[in-house]
Amino acid sequence: MSLPDLFANRTLRMSASEIRELLKLLDQPDIISFAGGIPDPAYFPRDAFAEAMDVALSEQAAGVSLQYSTSEGYTPLRAWIAQHMAGLGVPCSPDNIMITAGSQQALDYLGKLLIDKDDTALVGWPTYLGALGAFNAYEPRFDRLDAADNRAPEEIAEAAKAAGGRVKFAYVSPDFANPTGVTLDMTERAALLARADALDCALIEDAAYQSLRYEGESLAPFLAMEIEAKGDIEACRTIYLGSFSKTLAPGLRVGWVVAAKPVISQLVLIKQAADLQTATLNQIAVAHVAQAVFDDHVATLRDVYSTRMRAMLDALEEHMPEEVQWTRPEGGMFIWVTLPRGMDGKALLERALKAKVAFVPGGAFYADGSNANTLRLNFSMVTPARIHEGVARLGQVLRAEG
Repeated sequence: MSLPDLFANRTLRMSASEIRELLKLLDQPDIISFAGGIPDPAYFPRDAFAEAMDVALSEQAAGVSLQYSTSEGYTPLRAWIAQHMAGLGVPCSPDNIMITAGSQQALDYLGKLLIDKDDTALVGWPTYLGALGAFNAYEPRFDRLDAADNRAPEEIAEAAKAAGGRVKFAYVSPDFANPTGVTLDMTERAALLARADALDCALIEDAAYQSLRYEGESLAPFLAMEIEAKGDIEACRTIYLGSFSKTLAPGLRVGWVVAAKPVISQLVLIKQAADLQTATLNQIAVAHVAQAVFDDHVATLRDVYSTRMRAMLDALEEHMPEEVQWTRPEGGMFIWVTLPRGMDGKALLERALKAKVAFVPGGAFYADGSNANTLRLNFSMVTPARIHEGVARLGQVLRAEG
């Protein structure tokens, strides 16, 4: 018997991330890539991190920064996050916060915490590919989460019961979602909160892009809405995920979870068994940089990325065939494109690469692999001039299809 014969059955549900594979294209300078979902490294706060590392590795501090730490996370960082969350309408204490190795780790931990085999996870259609990958290993059934869904909660619960489990959570990214760029309005948020209450399930709020708003008014997080309604975070079913990856630096892998204390306590046990703690040095560096430059740095990113978003929207208007449609986000990093029925995003990518332009086919973002006539475009990594050229090339490829 070979080692692969010993692999658990759950590994059959695992597959390579199309996005991670496409990131290899970023190393090819002749390709205009709209495939990544990553921040522009030209705007990393390098000087602030250099100073933070110097402080963290000083003789006085190295004994802490290079040492084991608590699984909950570095206390000054959790205190900063608590203050940041208060500014979003989420009063909480550091005891309601756990630091993770990026919000991706939090998704994996929540899958481990909440999903029994054949339980139902409600997800967007489409939704973040990394969430599908994180949850999939725990063998759930996926059902559609849609603010406009007119099914009664009882119908959703009965379908979950018939599949052998129950609805355990709804996963949603309410602001500038990956991959669509769409933001849920307050009516939609209230409806989803009411649905989670009716189903008596958790609500996982992925807020990775919340700080990157370029137009319109900021909207209250689900957790803020629920605290306002119920009076105390300890009464809330919402589990909020935040990340420094899109604002400060993804390479340090620092994110956080905010939730009622019983949820945090159980996640701490999972973390102790998984990796003990998030790297102390990284947490200290992020705490230093967040305290020093977070607001000013995010303001710079908003200026840069908003210009790129508008450049892409203008280019799509100019170069896309009439039958192609796309979203018009108010922030984030993505625009979602819907092609004519019958057109396949994967097949289109093969032809687009010959024209030296790349994107992510949309089918990977659907739990059932449907809607192949979609694609995701990222604008955060490309200058306006390159955006215009890349969209023009893509438009030429699409017109050739017609």
